[in-house]
Amino acid sequence: MNTTPLQRALRKAPDRAIAGQARPEQEFFLFRAGELRLGVPSENVLEVIRTGLLTPLPRTPSFLLGVTGHRGEVLPVLDLLRFLGKGESRVGPRTRLFIGTSGSYRVGVVADAVQGLRRIPVADVLPPPMGGDTAAEHLLGVTVGTTPLDAVALINFTKLLQSARQRAVVR
Repeated sequence: MNTTPLQRALRKAPDRAIAGQARPEQEFFLFRAGELRLGVPSENVLEVIRTGLLTPLPRTPSFLLGVTGHRGEVLPVLDLLRFLGKGESRVGPRTRLFIGTSGSYRVGVVADAVQGLRRIPVADVLPPPMGGDTAAEHLLGVTVGTTPLDAVALINFTKLLQSARQRAVVR
């Protein structure tokens, strides 16, 4: 049987359903804390609010800035920069808190700027950097953009929240 070049090419081409499948993606909530660009899986973020009145608590670790009231709950407020050993957040009128959750635990997390939601292809997430940096143990990975300033550290929020709770209770 004599086939045309077009027929041969069509037989060798991948099925449209396979070619049209999207690469697996995960949605992240992106924000800035100090000079760090960070991302948290969107399923761990309930909402973003303005920073309200913070009540400091005695004898708590420095990464717990205090508590705040939100929708009838008293939430601890976490400074990620202090927790990760990367400096400290300065809470001001433009500061926001995102309400983070893992299981039944909720916490307010200080964010200097909210950058929104972004779908990131799983294949574009690089493993956390190796080394002595204790912050790397709380990372899912990093993404690198066209410039080094586009890099985003993706946080394993569930693990981070468990570690924060353990460190707060040890005191």
